[in-house]
Amino acid sequence: MTGKFDDTLAIVTGAGAGLGRALCHRFAECNVRVMAVSRNQDHLHETTQTCTRAELVTPIVADVSDADATKEVFRQLDAFPFENLILVNNASIYERHDFATDPLDVFQRAIQTNFSGAVVYSHHALHRMIDRGKGRIVNVSSFADQAPLPGSSGYSVSKGAIRLFSRALVADLGKRFPDIIVNDWIPGMLDTKIGSPDGLEPRQAAVWGVELCLRRTPDLNGRVFDMNQDVPPERGLKQRIAERLRLRPRYKPISLDHGARPLT
Repeated sequence: MTGKFDDTLAIVTGAGAGLGRALCHRFAECNVRVMAVSRNQDHLHETTQTCTRAELVTPIVADVSDADATKEVFRQLDAFPFENLILVNNASIYERHDFATDPLDVFQRAIQTNFSGAVVYSHHALHRMIDRGKGRIVNVSSFADQAPLPGSSGYSVSKGAIRLFSRALVADLGKRFPDIIVNDWIPGMLDTKIGSPDGLEPRQAAVWGVELCLRRTPDLNGRVFDMNQDVPPERGLKQRIAERLRLRPRYKPISLDHGARPLT
């Protein structure tokens, strides 16, 4: 899964550990330069030191919930020559709390990091993508909004907002900028700090995530991916009837098991 990606630059938030670190390593293995963003300098140092292609990883200490720090990240980004920009909104926190009795700032921290951070990074990235007429935004999402667990209101609401934000971006950009492709990606339960010891190795999920980022098939925009397979969209009665009458092409699933494709 390597190719010529000299003109491609990826930004990965939450790059200090877990899935974010694995994504940075995988991008570098695929010859993609990556800006690794995390608020923890020591964790970022470990991300770089454990990468086999460390020369392709640029660590940047920044909190995604800090608007001034975000502006500085993108000022540094403009020092790199690139035609294809990939943004992976991965930064996330999960603090268990009781919404009714705990301080409200616990809930607000989750919204600011998990949702508002992705919104602000996407806004800055889109300025560069629109100038070039192409780009990729992948929002690391979750099904937490569909079945919230007790004590997870901040996380569940923020992840649900991300899924809605992705759909809104597709509605805003899809017709005007068809080569700016937006996806939600749900990597599954991972063996990370906010995951489960019985979860999937982050490095396996990163293989799927990076392949998704490097694909640019025309029908990719707006699709939601669960691990390595896209999730069929909900269809109304008219859509189902049309499919049966073959008045519309049948839905064709996409799998992330066939190798990365270069950006074009």
